[in-house]
Amino acid sequence: MTKSPEILQKLVRVRMAQLIINEMYKQGAFKVPIHLALGHEAIAVALGTVVESNDQLILNHRNIHYNLAKVHSIKSEIDEYLLKKEGLAGGELGSMNFINEPQGIMYSSSILGNNLAVAAGFGAAKSIKKDGGVVFVVTGDGAMEEGTFWESMVFEKSNELPVIVIVENNQWSLGTKIEERRCPIDLPKMVSSLDIPYLLLSSNDTYEYIEKITALKKQVLDQKTPACIEVPLTTLGWWRQNTPEFPEGKFINYHAGPSPSVKEQEDPYLDHSSEDPLFVMEKYFDAKMIRSMASDALSAFKKELV
Repeated sequence: MTKSPEILQKLVRVRMAQLIINEMYKQGAFKVPIHLALGHEAIAVALGTVVESNDQLILNHRNIHYNLAKVHSIKSEIDEYLLKKEGLAGGELGSMNFINEPQGIMYSSSILGNNLAVAAGFGAAKSIKKDGGVVFVVTGDGAMEEGTFWESMVFEKSNELPVIVIVENNQWSLGTKIEERRCPIDLPKMVSSLDIPYLLLSSNDTYEYIEKITALKKQVLDQKTPACIEVPLTTLGWWRQNTPEFPEGKFINYHAGPSPSVKEQEDPYLDHSSEDPLFVMEKYFDAKMIRSMASDALSAFKKELV
């Protein structure tokens, strides 16, 4: 099946923009913490494509990829990170609370799990006003441990609210793996106990994600029910640090800040496996085309930032 290259182009743009921001971060350009999302691009571009004018998107502290998927100017987002008045929010929100209301990004929060309750409120407002559309809220495997995760879904199910909860599961919260901090949580069983539809997206295939999220959105509106999507993914840009305790190298999965292992380059690939959404695109497009798009995007961004 023929796939639109416009989606690939968005995917490439989100990746290359992050590479530029990472390089600026390494050089000490930013005074605010930024949580990169290298490797998270597939779900961000898919959601950015599915979200329509009567939908709302509620984000958490790691929101860079969703914002980049919706902005028309990389400079306006970087200026916000630099706290300049030319930024999208006049330099007043920085990174973790970044919003873009004209593009449907209504709220972002640096407080773990806080945005889940806010999304429930947006969903209640939609139900009362009957203005259609869906509220998408993004969270992570760490916020699943918060009481508001369960309570919000109970509230949404009880009131038939059109809210889709998206759990980005990269297996880490700050510097600890799931098995280091808590017992396993069976998310499909948890949401099944509330009779809430559950969807697993694990292929890193943006086109597949668009198709499945679009179908789920229709189900949510038709059946008047919330839903939950789980997206297992890998945060790329990790490295190993040699220490006396770890002579073979300790695995470092950074939470915030720049990745020293990632370089600004015309080659957009960070991993030649299914963990990299751009490598997955080789199912549909030639690698040469993907690299050419990346080179063009990098050149265009640099001109914009001059």
